[in-house]
Amino acid sequence: MRKTTVQFPTYIFKDRSLAILEAMVDYLSDKGYSCRDIGRLLNRDERTIWTVQSRVRHKRHGR
Repeated sequence: MRKTTVQFPTYIFKDRSLAILEAMVDYLSDKGYSCRDIGRLLNRDERTIWTVQSRVRHKRHGR
């Protein structure tokens, strides 16, 4: 399996209402990555990524 490096801009961590993982998932989601792709990049289960995305949506939009 090929290793992929992802660089995150520091401004994504400025929003203190999001945990670090939430900020990274939110950034990658905005860039068009799927839960599966994000999970592979961050070495997390895609179900965990889906849950984190859901949590971010709730924090942002109150849904």
